[in-house]
Amino acid sequence: MTNFLRLESSAPVPIHYKGPRVRRFIATATDKGETTMTSMKALRFAKYGPPSVLTFAASELPRPGPGESLVEVHAAAINPSDVKNVAGAFKTTLPRIPGRDYAGVVVDGAGKGREIWGSGPAFGIARDGSHAQFIVIPERWLADKPRNLSMAEAGAIGVPFLAAWNGLVDAAGVKVAETVLATGAGGAAGRTVTQIAHWKGARVIGADIVDQSTEADVFINTKMKDLVTEARAATGGGGVDIAFDAVGGALFEPCLKSLAIGGRQIAITSTGERRVSFDLLDFYHNRLHLIGVDTLKLDGPQIARIFDALRPGFEVEQLKPFKVQTWPFDKAVDAYVAAAKGGAVKHVLLPQQ
Repeated sequence: MTNFLRLESSAPVPIHYKGPRVRRFIATATDKGETTMTSMKALRFAKYGPPSVLTFAASELPRPGPGESLVEVHAAAINPSDVKNVAGAFKTTLPRIPGRDYAGVVVDGAGKGREIWGSGPAFGIARDGSHAQFIVIPERWLADKPRNLSMAEAGAIGVPFLAAWNGLVDAAGVKVAETVLATGAGGAAGRTVTQIAHWKGARVIGADIVDQSTEADVFINTKMKDLVTEARAATGGGGVDIAFDAVGGALFEPCLKSLAIGGRQIAITSTGERRVSFDLLDFYHNRLHLIGVDTLKLDGPQIARIFDALRPGFEVEQLKPFKVQTWPFDKAVDAYVAAAKGGAVKHVLLPQQ
């Protein structure tokens, strides 16, 4: 069984749909009056650059093998990392279909009929991604979508919640009544860390460079106030149990200095300067823990486990989906341009429109 996304195959898979279908792929009619699809539409880039390098290409409909599932992609978010990937940040081999996150329906193979959501392991980088009308994945990568989320909402959960859970729960082991410092509190990562921490019974100190509304219990404007002083004041001088640093760079050492004895710091990025320094004596005297988290290193079953763990949080509304702006597939380049500008809204492609 292959462990990668296959977007080309030696023979078309006969998927039959009764009734009219509005799809942008090559289709043929059967003698039963159904539609058999033999080709699909996918977004590709054959060179690095701005979103304008993206083009559409017809690909043969992938065929699921034993233990694999053909997923009709209904929604696929555009993450900042997708924009960076197209620009060449990850030096992916070309040509490549971008996209990591998705929500859709299994239409053939194992698990047929399931509504699923997910984020593919190294999708768009080490293998073709989710910005296509169909993908093939192993059945053990499938995770059922929360019943109360739309496809667009489910397709936008992906990378931010994956990183937050992997760092806060899997790596740092957040516990009830602990205090979590979340930098970049107004961004996607900071908001997801806050939600998951609250769901797990922890208190949150949010930090960002501008005053804004967050769900954090305490907020620190790091341009106006000293992070270490304020974090320690908010914890009675003891310091925070976990620092989830979604900014890095200049905030790396202040986060370390904000930790309590035995505290854990999660690093997921470094904005600006990638080289940092800190006092090694303080580090080991305070028995601190520094943990790097990279969601690109997670495999399919690990990702499915995380999405299965997230599902009940959404179904009881302890976790909340992002605000989304949806885009028909033909407007994918415009959607990438909008996503590159940042903001609180997640941009989501609808490959079947």
